[in-house]
Amino acid sequence: MNATTPTNAAQYARVRFTCRFIAVVQFGFGAVFLFAPAATARLFGFPPAPGWSDWLLGMMAARFIGYGFGLLLAARNPYEHRAWIQTMIFVQAIDWILTVFHLSKGDITLMQVPTAVIFPLLWLALLAGNRTPWTRPLEP
Repeated sequence: MNATTPTNAAQYARVRFTCRFIAVVQFGFGAVFLFAPAATARLFGFPPAPGWSDWLLGMMAARFIGYGFGLLLAARNPYEHRAWIQTMIFVQAIDWILTVFHLSKGDITLMQVPTAVIFPLLWLALLAGNRTPWTRPLEP
């Protein structure tokens, strides 16, 4: 489908909504891992970890928050900021592969990480499955 089709505006609206929705989720995860890392780890059913793990979770939180801002930027103009969308697709693919790998090894359980199984697939389907950001939007 090219940029001159009538459905382009509706497709862009879906991409914008998807980017905003993902940004909200990223901000949420960023906030809980930044401000309550140990409590969040317990919520996911993980045993107490050494103090340095709070530092690592805080570093991870910064990346969640950074991607949240990046996807809000992409939501404003998906074509111009498609690099944020493309890197989020890459990040989610790696997240999902690592999750499945560690599930298969028994390092984590599905009950501990259901969002790490579901969200990457959802984001991949919504972002990678939609070619709209790779085409120029219709001119108003």
